[in-house]
Amino acid sequence: MALSPWLPVNAWPKAARSLIWTSNPASSPGQRNALAIQASAFSVFTSHRYLMTNPSTSASFGLGLRTDHYLAILADKPAVDWFEILSENYMVPGGKPLAMLDAIRADYPVVMHGVSMSIGTPEGPSTDYLRDLKKLIDRVAPMWVSDHICWTGVHGKNMHDLFPLPYNEETIALVVNNVRRVQDVLGRRLVLENVSSYLQYSSDSMPEWEFVAAIAEQADSMILLDVNNIYVSSVNHGFDAMDYLRGIPVGRVQQIHLAGHSDHGTHIVDTHDQPIADPVWDLYAQAIRRFGAVPSMIERDDNIPPLAELVAELERARSICNGISNGTSSPALAA
Repeated sequence: MALSPWLPVNAWPKAARSLIWTSNPASSPGQRNALAIQASAFSVFTSHRYLMTNPSTSASFGLGLRTDHYLAILADKPAVDWFEILSENYMVPGGKPLAMLDAIRADYPVVMHGVSMSIGTPEGPSTDYLRDLKKLIDRVAPMWVSDHICWTGVHGKNMHDLFPLPYNEETIALVVNNVRRVQDVLGRRLVLENVSSYLQYSSDSMPEWEFVAAIAEQADSMILLDVNNIYVSSVNHGFDAMDYLRGIPVGRVQQIHLAGHSDHGTHIVDTHDQPIADPVWDLYAQAIRRFGAVPSMIERDDNIPPLAELVAELERARSICNGISNGTSSPALAA
């Protein structure tokens, strides 16, 4: 049994026994690595009925797991601390994807990242979706589980896109209610990502960062801070990206996403098909200064390069984080 970072209290004695089990030399490198990362983040919030993670104070760096890289990962064992899987790709009864995932999990811990929960719809995530997600969680034992603050469809129709929500109190209440329900079903804290956006609603009554922070605080959930999405939206809507970082509570950031985008001159699109742009690297450095050594990873979904190229790009994130931790980087902007 791998240690989950969020378990019902009545499961804690079993989880405690798993600490002994996973420290046994017979356990796999992936299990031992997962334990090391989780141990630095694991704490008890006695005011809540769950055990849960706080953001890790120990830096770790991951990549999105893509089919193009399955064989290279198994053959080369790259210097990656963990992999992020797209949940829906593995919410299946069997087949090659699950077989490859099981093989990779023997050497690396994983986190789960969904794109179809649709946490922002009035009806909330479907019972069938949550059942299948829970099955995958039980199989994979991820370090944490994430999705997006968005809606993806209506009336049971998934449109396979991440649509932004109106930033107002009514939407906060709706999303918080859905998040609490999901957390009760899954028995663990949910990690939710800010999405990029290309429009604004006339009903908006607050900036996005206040909206994201309010959901996390009221639902007692965590934040997956997508630094590229912040940069993309800041250019598209004309706000200061540093205002966004300052508006996010430090203790709520569980993970950071990095990705590339496409610049069309008048606007930027979050395409995940390019190397990470320099302004995004600069904003990432500011995020590390504010939030600390938060686990960080790179997403690449199109125009996918060889694995070694992404591992090299990931080393830049590691270098930035280490430089800030060691005090060798440039001073932070005013918080």
